[in-house]
Amino acid sequence: MNDRSPLLMAAAVLTLVAGGAVAFTMTRSDAQPPAAVGAGPDAPAGDAPVSADPSGLTYRRASGPDRTEAVRADGTRIAVMTDGARTVHLTGAQRTFAEPRFTKAKLTNDIYVRLAPQEWKAGAEKEQWFTDWFPKALADKSPDAIGIAMEYIDGAPAKKNAQGQQIGGDAEFGPLSDIDPDGRAENSDFYDYLGVGWNFSDKQEQPSQTHFRSLDCSGFLRMVYGYRMGYPVRGTNAGGPGLPRQAFAIAGVGPGVQLMQNTGKRATDMDRLMPGDMLFFNAGPVQGANIEHSGMYLGVDDRGHHRFISSRSQANGPTMGDLAGESILDGTGYWAIRWRTARRV
Repeated sequence: MNDRSPLLMAAAVLTLVAGGAVAFTMTRSDAQPPAAVGAGPDAPAGDAPVSADPSGLTYRRASGPDRTEAVRADGTRIAVMTDGARTVHLTGAQRTFAEPRFTKAKLTNDIYVRLAPQEWKAGAEKEQWFTDWFPKALADKSPDAIGIAMEYIDGAPAKKNAQGQQIGGDAEFGPLSDIDPDGRAENSDFYDYLGVGWNFSDKQEQPSQTHFRSLDCSGFLRMVYGYRMGYPVRGTNAGGPGLPRQAFAIAGVGPGVQLMQNTGKRATDMDRLMPGDMLFFNAGPVQGANIEHSGMYLGVDDRGHHRFISSRSQANGPTMGDLAGESILDGTGYWAIRWRTARRV
């Protein structure tokens, strides 16, 4: 694999200032759960709240991919559950993300990405696990997948858990390397960032001191969905329960739903994407179906581009920015023409 090149509230903005210093000029609030409607394409005019009480909702089926959507009587869509995936997309208050050190673009969305206890299937809205979990998810005040991902960009402040261990904050891509063609070493997984050993179901690993506080592209996804959100992770690239180690394996044999086939050519099905989806790119010397880079889809930015976040060597860590290649799927840029497939876990 070659891994090259939060905030729950409307108007939550991360602003990086010159020189690499970070100024979080945001209104941070964990008190606004996805119970208030945002301005998504299915939202009605006005600011009518979406009730956190799921009673009275109706559930409709949709395809491309197959999914169930929870809607109010007025047609407001408040949740999307995709068949075969655990990620649930909830409509909430708008929030804005920015990283001005590396891009002038900003991105505002009202979709919050949570993990359900099990994979979705048609009709699961009638099952006990869902009726127990759904009201709690609607009222959840913790950072979602997008909010967590933004906790590792350049200049992000350290975040510690109840035991005092740092679990978030500015992550590097990896140490400098004379061997790696990009100038940085890979193999920085979430346990390297944390500096702790990890017993996977299929392997045991110890952290590398030279990779402390570092995350390569797939390590970044595993940090967000695995360590932080509790999705199972594997130590190898073999298929099985959980996220494999490297980008090519997550794309090819990973869990969840593959949103489009990897034909070896540029993927074009951007209308199938939702925030939080994993993206996979051919970034090696040979064009084709090989996968060497991964990222996370964020949505459409204020310039109308489909933007993603990934851990990249030249930005030295997770970024939604455009240093050494725009972080967008449309257009004719480096990453746009190398996008191959996507997966919703």
